[in-house]
Amino acid sequence: MMAADLPLSEPDRRPDPAGPAAPAAPVPQRRQGGARARDLALMGGLLALFLAGLTGLAAATGWQETLAWVARLGAVQVAALLALSLANYLLRGLRWHLFARRLGLPCTLGQNLRHFLGGFAMVVTPGRVGELIRMRWIGRETGWSFARSAPLVLADRASDLAAMALILGLALAFAATGIAGALPVALLALAAAVIATRPALLVWLAGGAYGLLRRFPRAFARARAAARSMDRFSHGPVLAAALALGMAGWLAEGWAFHLLLLWMGAEIGPARAIAIFVFATLAGGLTGAPGGVGGAEAAMIALLTLDGVPIEAAVAATAVIRLTTLWFALLIGLAVFPLAERASLKGPHAVEDR
Repeated sequence: MMAADLPLSEPDRRPDPAGPAAPAAPVPQRRQGGARARDLALMGGLLALFLAGLTGLAAATGWQETLAWVARLGAVQVAALLALSLANYLLRGLRWHLFARRLGLPCTLGQNLRHFLGGFAMVVTPGRVGELIRMRWIGRETGWSFARSAPLVLADRASDLAAMALILGLALAFAATGIAGALPVALLALAAAVIATRPALLVWLAGGAYGLLRRFPRAFARARAAARSMDRFSHGPVLAAALALGMAGWLAEGWAFHLLLLWMGAEIGPARAIAIFVFATLAGGLTGAPGGVGGAEAAMIALLTLDGVPIEAAVAATAVIRLTTLWFALLIGLAVFPLAERASLKGPHAVEDR
């Protein structure tokens, strides 16, 4: 039977290609507490830098003018922006569940949503590597090794890149004017998504990297095994459903940005607003900064001002959309994280912390 023909509801009964997972060593409580403190310090520092940057811009352009633009929003409108962001996270959470089922992961919808949303607590870690905490929760609850569940993360990231690249291309096609550098960014994101979903290419890249380094053979063996598992996601209907969920989710946030500008009296058209939002998000991610902080804001403000939006309105709109998207996701993650951690510690494969 081909991997792509396996039923969605059946758990993966094949042996772990990377070999059985080694028992996890107990982690001292003091070390775990130190890691949590560092994570919180990083998040707090990034939030402080984000606020300091926007505060500096607001001070340079005039506090009263910037606050006047923000004051045009009411509680109902802010709630609508948050609802659209929440729709994005839930749609992408359903896509995570779709990928998990396709991989054969024996988790319910509730478990998968808990893992996905709880991972947002680490959304502002460098390269978002902190979101790999989801793999630890999966391991505790199912016994799956990291190498066996890792394709889930790769498929999720690749699907995001593909969805955002297509949205950016479509938005630019309908926008009155283009964005310098947008086409290369969209093509780069799409190319990365294609590479990430080609098992043979990933295996070849891992083998080539090992041939150059001649080190870490076990790590590269696990990488090749994880790459081979990516064939599970090459099924046409699965790819189509994943792309639809991802595009619907990111379009919800792009539409929120359009509505925000409309409500603030800085309307530039829905296609243009969506293009700026998606491009700034991708550009911020390419900087490698945690959560794209700094790069995304700079791109958004610059593009809005080039479209004739007053600098005070551009700063205000950027601050509001980033607070209702990135930082709202962080708050959701922080709320779900302890629930996910406690639930995973009750799993049959959890290791007691000492």
